Amino acid sequence: MKRLLLASVLSVSLSSVFAEGAKQDPFVHGDAGAGAAKAATCFACHGPNGNGAINPEWPKLAAQHSAYIYSQLNAFKSSQRKNPVMMGQASALSDEDMRNLGAFFASQAAVPGVASADAVKVAEKLYRAGDATRALPACSGCHGPQGLGNAAAAMPRLSGQNSGYVVAQLKAYRAGERGAGDKDTKGKMMKAVAAQLSDTEIAALGSYVSGLQ
Repeated sequence: MKRLLLASVLSVSLSSVFAEGAKQDPFVHGDAGAGAAKAATCFACHGPNGNGAINPEWPKLAAQHSAYIYSQLNAFKSSQRKNPVMMGQASALSDEDMRNLGAFFASQAAVPGVASADAVKVAEKLYRAGDATRALPACSGCHGPQGLGNAAAAMPRLSGQNSGYVVAQLKAYRAGERGAGDKDTKGKMMKAVAAQLSDTEIAALGSYVSGLQ
């Protein structure tokens, strides 16, 4: 009987330890609970829990990878990535704040988007196979078949993202407004890809990835 009681106590204790440890994100070592307290300000633009439905040109953050969010907040803070609102918001964040915000938004469930049938006709081949005639790599090579990205490599999730935001960012890459930083190797790759995309292809890709699940 004593052994059973001891086993029960140990089980509860270990469960508590594991539950406490699970709060810390494995990629940026941020605390989602602490991030939740900081995230309330973010909801004004990015929607409840980061499921942005306020402005289609502002990104959804829910379920986005913590390392990607952390890297982008750092880019805004250092002015490597330009956006007056985000640069102002990030300037007040500590390194710990940015890690905690990344952990919080990564832990939130994403609301799926919808792709148009016309967009699928144009974008599906580009997304899944690229275009060898233009040396365009498949988007899925970095962002995954379902657009889930790569958490460890800080490759962003595209699945369910606001199409207007995706379109705006591809155009920013094409114009050299993003991806021009010396240290932004991923951005340089996106800049090279976007440089070859037409407005029609960019619009189709924006709609297509929004509907990926």
